[in-house]
Amino acid sequence: MNTTYSFQIYNSTSLLPLEWNSLAVNNIFLRREYLEVLENSCPVNMICDFIGIFDNEKLIGIVLTQFLFAEKLESFGERDQCLKTSVRNFALKNFASHVLFVGNNMLTGQNAFIFDSTAKESKAIKTLHKAITQLKKDLKANGKKVHITSIKDFTIEEIKPLQAEFKNNYTFSTQPNMIFKINENWKTEQDYIDALSKKYRDQYKRARKKSEGIEKQQMSLTDIRKYEDDIYELYFHVAKNAPFNTFFLARNHFSFFKEIMKDDFLLYGYFLDEKLIGFNTLIKNGTVMDTYFLGYDESIQREKMLYLNMLYDMIAYSIKKGFKEIVFARTALEIKSSVGAKPVKMYGLITHSNALINHNIARFFNYLEPKTEWQERNPFK
Repeated sequence: MNTTYSFQIYNSTSLLPLEWNSLAVNNIFLRREYLEVLENSCPVNMICDFIGIFDNEKLIGIVLTQFLFAEKLESFGERDQCLKTSVRNFALKNFASHVLFVGNNMLTGQNAFIFDSTAKESKAIKTLHKAITQLKKDLKANGKKVHITSIKDFTIEEIKPLQAEFKNNYTFSTQPNMIFKINENWKTEQDYIDALSKKYRDQYKRARKKSEGIEKQQMSLTDIRKYEDDIYELYFHVAKNAPFNTFFLARNHFSFFKEIMKDDFLLYGYFLDEKLIGFNTLIKNGTVMDTYFLGYDESIQREKMLYLNMLYDMIAYSIKKGFKEIVFARTALEIKSSVGAKPVKMYGLITHSNALINHNIARFFNYLEPKTEWQERNPFK
């Protein structure tokens, strides 16, 4: 019997099928609770939709999409105020200001969909294709024409079945995902330090010495609410100085996240003379620790090597708690490499609604995606 799969698009987590979470057992970022955080405290310029894929009545696939419209954004990254940036911003506004992501633009890695083990992958992907086409029609009916569609963050193996279905898409590769593998023999931070070569052990000691006087504290929901404005300012400072930005978080994002996700979401505050000077966030995802947004006061960051110290703190905590790896994501590749993270190449698919631009999408994409030169380090003996 050759059944066809069907799909259903939901524009609110309250409408998701009851069995949704049974498919998201191994990925917290597709669970109802996380999607609720996303829906209720997502960036101002983002609309989230959720797709269920069914085999008859049975839910066999779950998908996250994010529609980003850039017209509400002040900054596409303030760092490079030059002609190229203004041209890029013009191009973005006119040809790329409405982007539909299949996946999560706020994270790195395959957080786009999960199919049940019983599902036929090629058939499920074909149904996903139909659902995306329908979603674009729905958005257009609401006056939101999608310029670019992107399915993102797959390893070279994961992308192959998608390439087979989405034939007119351009395959692109962005900056790598920095992954820190935790050696199974390490039980404490000291084991990690002992594994470093002398040069990087010295870097560790220097960073730790610089950070003297800084108090680090895991923050409860009450603390996060109390410091919400300070946290946001620190986050915003880092975000707006990034070379390229497609969104800014909602002000209540961190407190809402903590409220819903409880112990799976950790926010650490860094204090100097009782003033909050930085923070970082971690999300527990099974045996994987995902790093999330952070923020700091730039003037103190340099002098105290705060960012590097945060990386060491995340490593120490993840070792102590028995995690297998840390996802350090895409920015600051070199410094993450210097603490032991390794680059994993990530791929995505992109297509443009304008046939002419789509024909030249490779050139267009390379223009929009700033290239980063960096030196890989190996800090271990």
